[in-house]
Amino acid sequence: MTLAVPPTIRPARPADVPAVVAMVHELAEYERAPEQCHLTAEQLHAALFGPAPALYGHVAVDDRDSPVGFALWFLNFSTWAGVHGIHLEDLYVRPAARGTGAGKLLLATLADICVRRGYHRLEWSMLDWNPAAGFYAAIGAEQLTEWIPYRLDGAALAGLAAQVTAPTRPAR
Repeated sequence: MTLAVPPTIRPARPADVPAVVAMVHELAEYERAPEQCHLTAEQLHAALFGPAPALYGHVAVDDRDSPVGFALWFLNFSTWAGVHGIHLEDLYVRPAARGTGAGKLLLATLADICVRRGYHRLEWSMLDWNPAAGFYAAIGAEQLTEWIPYRLDGAALAGLAAQVTAPTRPAR
């Protein structure tokens, strides 16, 4: 499949969920970690369209309105600037749609949301070997070197959480 016309970008719809989940699994394969990807359509649907969504999504669609790429994102907050920003969790464009401008249009859409809402930044992380670094530099993105990401998960996360005693544990 090659696109006859440039893709268009729109907010994700419930009907897009299976295609986005499939592309998330394609992304995991590309990032050499398919065994780490467990996302289901039910999980993504709940995250995007549940009663209090904290995840948002946009899709790049072809002329038949079929998703060929996606951006999943959520809000972050800068205590120093006092405003929200967008954290781009994942951006992916299917190989057949690469070179059509889909990735740039997805990022431009998120940048437009930032500007219109008064958010000060759009941030994301990428693997150090990802060839998209040149694409990101070409649109003016800067690699942050002074901030080092940290993560707690699995046993370390559970171990730290276990240190909270019942009387100080906040209600859900």
